[in-house]
Amino acid sequence: MQILQMVKNLLFPPRCPVCDEPVPLKEGLICSACKKKLVPVGGQVCFCCGKPLAAEEELCGSCRKSPPIYKRGRALYTYDSAAASIYRFKYGGRREYGIFFGREMAKELEDFIYHIHPDGLVPVPLSYRRLRTRGYNQAELLAGEIGRQMGIPVYSRLVRRITDTRPQKELNAKERQNNLKKAFNIAQNDVKLSTIIIIDDIYTTGSTINAVAQALLNAGVREVYYMALAIGEGY
Repeated sequence: MQILQMVKNLLFPPRCPVCDEPVPLKEGLICSACKKKLVPVGGQVCFCCGKPLAAEEELCGSCRKSPPIYKRGRALYTYDSAAASIYRFKYGGRREYGIFFGREMAKELEDFIYHIHPDGLVPVPLSYRRLRTRGYNQAELLAGEIGRQMGIPVYSRLVRRITDTRPQKELNAKERQNNLKKAFNIAQNDVKLSTIIIIDDIYTTGSTINAVAQALLNAGVREVYYMALAIGEGY
């Protein structure tokens, strides 16, 4: 199997998720120089949402003002360092980025995952129209690779997006919340999972994660957490 993968990489080398150029054969899934350009979240972070904080406080202003529905969450990279890569991952057809990013999330957020000991991972679903247009769900690709690395089941069809809402990036915080009201529901009546980690690519205001978490909690899930590939700064 390893020989076949080596031959495949030789003939069709994966593209670096940072520079988008073919990765040299011995460097794996990312150029060694480019990996340094992705900045991991570190230092002081919000205890709840995981946003980087400038001051030594337990919670960011958003979580103090409006506590999230989910219990806790963490992200791998700062948004500014990964924004261009995530854009190509989502809209440029670079689904192969999901392997590298998923593996890095599993490796770097391993302690967080082990502490939670989830029953499963749930990627944030896309609407049918967006899935058909894009051809894949980037959150599902991330969840699939994290699940493979950590031995955790992935429930890609547990939550459905039942309304084709406006893109969240076009809206302010209040509009994001209203935009997602009743946007998700559970695809089965009997949910026997106790602890879930929601997987998404970007965490901004948390409106999407909260909406999915609410659907899961309404279905009987006891604790909901989240993990994202990138996150903005708190205040």
